[in-house]
Amino acid sequence: MKMQMAEIAKALNTTCEGDDQTVITSVAFDSRKITNGGLFVPLEGERDGHDFVAGAISNGASATFWKKGHPNKPENIAVIEVDDPLSAMQDLAHYYLRKVNPTVVGITGSNGKTTTKDMVAAVLSKRFNVHKTQANFNNEIGVPMTILEMKPNTEILVLEMGMDRPGQLHHLSELTHPDVAVITMIGEAHIEFFGIRDKIADAKMEITDFLREDGEFIFNGDEPLLQERAKKLDQVKATFGFRDEDTVHATGFKSYMHHATFTINDSEQKFSIPMIGKHNVSNAMAAISVGRHFGESDEEISSSLSNFKPTANRMEWEKGDAGEAIMSDVYNSNPTAVRAVVTSFGQVEVKDDGRRIAVLGDMLELGKNSPALHAGLSDTLDSQIINEVYLYGPEMKNLYDALKDKYKPEHLHYYTQDQMDRMIDDLKNDIKPDDIVVLKGSHGMHLENVLARLR
Repeated sequence: MKMQMAEIAKALNTTCEGDDQTVITSVAFDSRKITNGGLFVPLEGERDGHDFVAGAISNGASATFWKKGHPNKPENIAVIEVDDPLSAMQDLAHYYLRKVNPTVVGITGSNGKTTTKDMVAAVLSKRFNVHKTQANFNNEIGVPMTILEMKPNTEILVLEMGMDRPGQLHHLSELTHPDVAVITMIGEAHIEFFGIRDKIADAKMEITDFLREDGEFIFNGDEPLLQERAKKLDQVKATFGFRDEDTVHATGFKSYMHHATFTINDSEQKFSIPMIGKHNVSNAMAAISVGRHFGESDEEISSSLSNFKPTANRMEWEKGDAGEAIMSDVYNSNPTAVRAVVTSFGQVEVKDDGRRIAVLGDMLELGKNSPALHAGLSDTLDSQIINEVYLYGPEMKNLYDALKDKYKPEHLHYYTQDQMDRMIDDLKNDIKPDDIVVLKGSHGMHLENVLARLR
């Protein structure tokens, strides 16, 4: 972006104190990441961002938002006083979005939205100038930041949109007015705040609240909760999944150690993705649907999908110290995601003397249903397929108890949250060169530390 403070002030229907000809080339809310020509946004959370304005100035900030009435307003840079810095940043993002005027693809879902976002961006980058959400910067702060970071020549903006409460996606949809809205699936993520999957589906459908009238809604057709709710929309609809009734559905699927291949119902083209698992094939079919919306050929889409780079820690293979292969999927976790990852991991071939070892950390934000949802994972774990199970965290004790009848004691291991070092030492003593290991848990369980030690 490149705007003078005078234009920013006008966009926010206010005035600028100081030099309104100051040129802004970036926006940041982290004073450590501000650069020359940057506009600092002092957000108020656990720490008050206003306390870091001096640091932002020393790092090159040229201007700042400032909450009206907040003391010690700086006088050595351009300042725009606002009622709320976050709302001002969102309003500025809305203005900049209209100014650049790209086509907007919004993607949400309980699982798979980051991977699908990466796939969609890869597919569309073949023909268009595409800007996408970095990492999973997908909330009421991350979405406007993503918008403000796009280049003026952006033709398609691919936005990942997350939510953990009702109304959040409604607000993001209003901010962005998507031309294409995608829902990957409905799972149990954030069920602590919603209680039942029906309410999760209602909240996910909010992404369509401001879907343009000539837009398209692309969704997982294997989910009855979405089928039912989609009937209320007048926009064009397309589904993806594994049912014959889905607009795009898989007709063949094979998963290998580092990739998966599949075919679809209405094409002779063969597809390959550098990830394993049926759930990632589903994500790829969502990306195929989006690519077709923009006129991409199946050959072009196939080429892009075979080479796309997924965001780190999404079923990413690493090499351990003992020579073992480690699948890291430690950014987030919920029952649907664990079942998908463990099932896919169980399909990976091992050498004759190799074993499959699962290291599972607590799934967070499951509320009162957490004990039952953890214990319920027992039907996904088969001792003949997943040979060793390491469970970590207080909630995983429920799964440990549920597995006692399926696993011999020497193959089932449980550790409390203060026993990570012990678990890592036991793993290092247990793992052999031909073994394969999967790490899966919520980010708050910090299984990335296990990965670092095993490497």
